[in-house]
Amino acid sequence: MSSTLSIENLNQTYIDPYSGEATIAVGDVSFTIPEGQFVSLIGPSGCGKTTVLNTVAGFIPATAGRVRVGGKDVAGPGPDRGVVFQDFALFPWMTVEANIAFGLKMRGVPKAQRRTTAREMAALVGLGGFEKKFPHELSGGMRQRAGVARVLATEPTIMLMDEPFASIDAQTRRLLQQEVLGMWESQRPTVLFVTHDVEEAIFMADRVIVLSARPSVVAADIAVELPRPRAWRDVQTHPRFLHLRAELLAMLGVEDDAEISVAPGSAG
Repeated sequence: MSSTLSIENLNQTYIDPYSGEATIAVGDVSFTIPEGQFVSLIGPSGCGKTTVLNTVAGFIPATAGRVRVGGKDVAGPGPDRGVVFQDFALFPWMTVEANIAFGLKMRGVPKAQRRTTAREMAALVGLGGFEKKFPHELSGGMRQRAGVARVLATEPTIMLMDEPFASIDAQTRRLLQQEVLGMWESQRPTVLFVTHDVEEAIFMADRVIVLSARPSVVAADIAVELPRPRAWRDVQTHPRFLHLRAELLAMLGVEDDAEISVAPGSAG
């Protein structure tokens, strides 16, 4: 099945149940992500980035427009789409191994196979030897690795990532960004990556899609065109990176919007 993601004239309007007042969270958003492409989605605070992602995930229905995966309309959550959340979303009473294997268990995968896959995924994300640890025994970066491993274990064709590194310190964030790119290179799922960090958006993606302020539309769709595989030491001084960084910061009016940021410890 194709993993092309298509968003067509998406609108999300919320009605206050008491006042009846309508709030347009997403105005009219359309874009397509071809199979295997990595796309970052950025925009000013409150523009509906996460709302778009949650609609693609099937967590909320579209008010108008449509979302399609492989030509089929999204009608709810599905195993073809894996979501990595900002707050790790691990079950605190489960070990790392059990958390990673949870999606497989829900699919009815036999226990022995679940254990083997969970251990393989733990090793892949650098958690080998920590399979029996509980989330409270791990650092923030390790918990996020477990969250990524849980998604990868189910082999989704589309990965949806909602500011997955926002709550992690700058040094660990840089490391995880490169690790996730390495895993993406090996598996090539289609990725929609929501972030407020302009440099992260450029570093990770093949394209950066910029949403306007609410009611949001696509304000820009920019090809990154940096060579892969990528390393921060090379990318952060690349002329294309510096040009895109300046262009996006100017477009977003960073001085007027505290959410759009330049990650600490990086160039510039």
